[in-house]
Amino acid sequence: MSGPAKAGTAELFDWAGHLAKLAASASDPRLQAFYRAGTVSADTPLEQVPLLALDVETTGLDANQHAIVSLGLLPFNLRRIRCGEALYWVVKPASELSSESVTFHHITHSDIRHAPRMGQILDELLTAMAGKVMVVHYQNIERSFLDQALRQQLGEGLQFPVIDTMQLEAHLYPKRQPGWLARLLGRQPVSIRLADSRLRYNLPQYQAHHALTDALATAELLQAQVATRYAVDTPVGELWS
Repeated sequence: MSGPAKAGTAELFDWAGHLAKLAASASDPRLQAFYRAGTVSADTPLEQVPLLALDVETTGLDANQHAIVSLGLLPFNLRRIRCGEALYWVVKPASELSSESVTFHHITHSDIRHAPRMGQILDELLTAMAGKVMVVHYQNIERSFLDQALRQQLGEGLQFPVIDTMQLEAHLYPKRQPGWLARLLGRQPVSIRLADSRLRYNLPQYQAHHALTDALATAELLQAQVATRYAVDTPVGELWS
């Protein structure tokens, strides 16, 4: 096992204090309750942090033009993944599904015909997320799409602490493109995609682009990253953003 790696900066971001400020400024009661639930302090050891793996599947990559079609949530810690408490929703988007998005995540028009709208699952979603530190692979998707979804439903965005397993891999492999000599010798670029990252930790391959399966894959990846690269008493503030 290698020594502890650090992905954060010297000054840890105070998410607990930030959420308290958001609770005071939020207008919607559901957001007020979500922010009042708070989160752990930045110096809390990773092994004591309540984690929630989160994945969303969308109709495209632009949160301003596309929409969420499914969400998967899976609570866990560094020792255990609580599959029995997993949550999964297929959500009916405002716009029609494109053939490209159906091919990508395999959610079809018949799947969404009787699915709830985003507004119908918000209470359960926010309750499940409250007090947890989210764990995602590529935070730009989850953060931007959930923020946009809340703005459409409540007129206010959504902020929450995130550990991004892709970002952790990026810190470990800052020079992912090989130089000309390495390319000449056949060395390939280092991929930090979810499936490729898992392979480096000898984790099994799962079918990609299913929100709950990808949430499970992300939870397992963080457990492996910490077991291999970080100490369990690493302050969560060094990894979250």
